[in-house]
Amino acid sequence: MKKLSARRRHPLAALVVLLLALACTGGLYAVFAPADKAQADETAQSLTIEEGKKLYAVGCASCHGTGGQGTSDGPSLVGVGAAAVDFQVSTGRMPAATSQGAQIPKKPAVYTQAEIDQLAAYIASLGAGPAIPTEEQYGPEGADIAKGGELFRNNCAQCHNFTGKGGALTHGKYAPSLEDVAPKYIYEAMLTGPQNMPSFPDSTLSEQNKKDVIAYLNAVNSDDTESPGGLELGGLGPVAEGLFAWVFGLGALVAVAVWVAARTAKAKKS
Repeated sequence: MKKLSARRRHPLAALVVLLLALACTGGLYAVFAPADKAQADETAQSLTIEEGKKLYAVGCASCHGTGGQGTSDGPSLVGVGAAAVDFQVSTGRMPAATSQGAQIPKKPAVYTQAEIDQLAAYIASLGAGPAIPTEEQYGPEGADIAKGGELFRNNCAQCHNFTGKGGALTHGKYAPSLEDVAPKYIYEAMLTGPQNMPSFPDSTLSEQNKKDVIAYLNAVNSDDTESPGGLELGGLGPVAEGLFAWVFGLGALVAVAVWVAARTAKAKKS
């Protein structure tokens, strides 16, 4: 008893007891809690992928191959990531119509969001690729609208116009309007580069840069935003403005010239 009592009075006794208690607590937690949670998460993810595989077999495999390897009718989906699936299927571009034109247009979505998530999970399981962005990534908090405008004019305006109104490309293709497009889909389009659009991974445009571009588009296309230059003529840029100047400006000059000539002729007759 004296020896036990002496050990209890040892300066390191309290520390040893505390370490033993922490070790026991951590061991019990590692044995029971994480294993159950990890197993549950793994089971849920496996079920999601399995459901996505079934949906893929019915709606996508005929063009993209039974394992996503691609065919002559559709590109490989290995490594495109969940973000590409979410964009293409949520905007109705996929599944594509049997007879296609120069470009696959946006149309109502065929699948529910839950089914889209399942398809995205299955495609993501085929190979690593960009994940679906979170609201924190594309939300307006902390965005620099002025910087976004600079980035958009340097990288996007050549096709989408200065305010995202869209524009024509070659061979019947076009850059779609970005008005009323959900911020998540704009982010996913920059991340994955659908159809004619180049991709802008984080190594090219950082996550913050993408957020800034989205904030700029929201600002210039908002109903509350007034055009500082007056009548915006649809926001279509110098072509529309030049046409307006030629038709109305030159037309006014012609009208004035005719009026002056008529007055001069009348004066000479008098």
